[in-house]
Amino acid sequence: MKRSIAVCLGLLALASPAIADSPVAVVEDVQGKVTGAEFMDYVTPKAVIKIGDGGSVILSYLKSCRRETISGAGTVVVGTEESAVHLAEVKAERTNCDPSQANATTRETSGVAATVLRSVDNTASLPQSQLTLYGASPLVEAKGRGKLVIRRLDVPGERQEISLGGTQLKGRFLDFASENVALAPGGLYAATFKSSRIVFRVDPQARAGATPIVGRLLRME
Repeated sequence: MKRSIAVCLGLLALASPAIADSPVAVVEDVQGKVTGAEFMDYVTPKAVIKIGDGGSVILSYLKSCRRETISGAGTVVVGTEESAVHLAEVKAERTNCDPSQANATTRETSGVAATVLRSVDNTASLPQSQLTLYGASPLVEAKGRGKLVIRRLDVPGERQEISLGGTQLKGRFLDFASENVALAPGGLYAATFKSSRIVFRVDPQARAGATPIVGRLLRME
């Protein structure tokens, strides 16, 4: 899909400053000469990415679950749910993802999860998940040092404890796929890192390994 860059810039100028500051997509891959984006960057609306001859970039939008492979010399303007592209070629697909994961571990949702987990420890009832992952090998965003704990709630005994020393990818990403680790499809889990907590479910059809990032991203902020 190609659009006039001038028209798209005009439309994007209507976005509020609050929206403009919020990440809307993650850069899954960068090949060749690309400026304005790096692997595993978050990008915000109105961000401009320039692609040189032979270059390409893959953007995955957090809320629309739209995954774009953009290749060839051209310019990309990041939108809220899809990109505006001038000259370059776009191949887009819809992937399985949970739109709520963009804001899954705010202070408010972490507080809710903490209350829910206390109730789980004292009762036999299971909580509702706050997020669904569509890949069984999460890509966990956990910045800096600390202990990441992931425990299964619906089946006793399964527990992962990982001490992070700040050496994870870009200082914040731990990829279970690269460690050949997978959670159980259909399982209900709780994750804790520092003050962040979240209850999530793995989709019953989830596959292990390096599935599309936006479908298995677990943000512990």
